[in-house]
Amino acid sequence: MNREDFKIEICSNGVESCEAAEKGGADRVELCAGIPEGGTTPSYGEIYVSREVLKNTLLHVIIRPRGGDFTYSPSEIRRMEMDIDIARKLGADGVVFGCLNPDGTIAMRENAILMEHARGMNVTFHRAFDRCKNPMESLEQIIELGFNRILTSGQQNTAELGIPLLRDIKKAADGRIAILAGCGVNEKNIAKIQHETGVCEFHFSARRPVKGRMEYVNPDVCMGAKGVDESLIDYTSEERVRDTINQLLIK
Repeated sequence: MNREDFKIEICSNGVESCEAAEKGGADRVELCAGIPEGGTTPSYGEIYVSREVLKNTLLHVIIRPRGGDFTYSPSEIRRMEMDIDIARKLGADGVVFGCLNPDGTIAMRENAILMEHARGMNVTFHRAFDRCKNPMESLEQIIELGFNRILTSGQQNTAELGIPLLRDIKKAADGRIAILAGCGVNEKNIAKIQHETGVCEFHFSARRPVKGRMEYVNPDVCMGAKGVDESLIDYTSEERVRDTINQLLIK
C-alpha cells in the first residue's frame, strides 16, 4: 500500500498527544477526555489549544457526556447539542458520537437531532456500534442518518478479534460509508487487520507511559482507582505512530 491509500486517526488524550500524532504522520486525531471510561467530551480549553497546535492534522472531538451506556436522557442530548455547537466554534473539523435505544437498536431520533447540529462537519459514529444488537441493520441506519464513518472493533474487545465482522461490514458498506477499525490496533497487528478485512482507516492511541513532574508522592492517597501508578501519565508517542503507519507500507 501507499501512504495515500489509507487514513490514520489517533485517539488523543490531550494537547501533548495531538502534537505527537501530527509529528508521527497522523491524518486526524480524535480528542478525548476520560480514556479509562472509553472517552468523554474534552474541555473547551483542551479543544481550543489542540486546534492551535494542529497545523496539518484534522481535529475531531468526541461528544459523550459520560461513561457507561449509550442511551441518553433528554438533558444529556441537550448537552451534546451544545458541545457540538461549541466544538464547531472552536474550530473542530468533525465530531464523534452515537446513541442507542435501550433495546440495542440505533436511536434514530436522537442521532438525527445531533446530526442537524453537526451539519457541514465530518461525523463519525463511534463504538456504540459495538454495543448494537444487529450490526448489519444498524449499518444501514447509520448510512441513512448521513454519518461519514463508523468506528468499530467488529463487536469484539479488539479489532484483531473482530476481523470477521469488520470484513463483512466493509463489504456491506460498499463504499457508502467508511469503516474505521479501532481498539487494540498496534504495530504488531495493523497489517494483518488491513490484509484480512480490506479496511483502510485505522484508529489507535500509540501511547507510552511518561513519568510525571512530581518528586514527592503521598503513598497513602489515591486520586482514582487503587493500584494505579499515578506517577505515570500516558501520552501518544510520535515514534509509535510512525512505526505503526510504516507497518502498512512494508511490501
